[in-house]
Amino acid sequence: MALKATIFKLKLNIVDLDRNYYQDHELTLAQHPAETDARMMVRVLAFILNASETLSFSKGLSSEDDEAELWDKSLSDEINLWVAFGQSDEKWLRKAAGRAKQVQLFAYGGRSVPVWWQQNEHAFARYKNLKVINILEDNVNELALLAQRNMHIQCNISEGEIWLSTDNASVTIKPEILKDFNV
Repeated sequence: MALKATIFKLKLNIVDLDRNYYQDHELTLAQHPAETDARMMVRVLAFILNASETLSFSKGLSSEDDEAELWDKSLSDEINLWVAFGQSDEKWLRKAAGRAKQVQLFAYGGRSVPVWWQQNEHAFARYKNLKVINILEDNVNELALLAQRNMHIQCNISEGEIWLSTDNASVTIKPEILKDFNV
């Protein structure tokens, strides 16, 4: 018998001073049985940093390889933003970079990230539409503590720093940009 996803309800209040974006979002997240709270909350963080009316989660871990877990698609079905998670290989990111206007990779994994980055930095440099963001291990662990089946998170973003708060806790995150878009 296959395990079923756990459903999380999330209310976000986003105040993003960096992008002049001020909006409330109500999301339903399906956490795959193999997905940790930490990974799910990294997905939430990626949503917060890219929030828009057209940004949406796909079927995620259960989907086919030709679908992003989080993406922003135009009304004509063009992929404006493809968001990936973890320590992806170059072959997979090449595919995403060819299909989307912009690709963001949210890397996490603590001490293994610098080793992975050293092995892939040169290959990733050729993709002008790729941005690689490292979320430090301490921040990922703090994010995981915010996970609840029904969440209400207040988000404030200013000068690249993200402050998330719930009724019970708050977390401050300063993502490390390993590679930015080449303009």
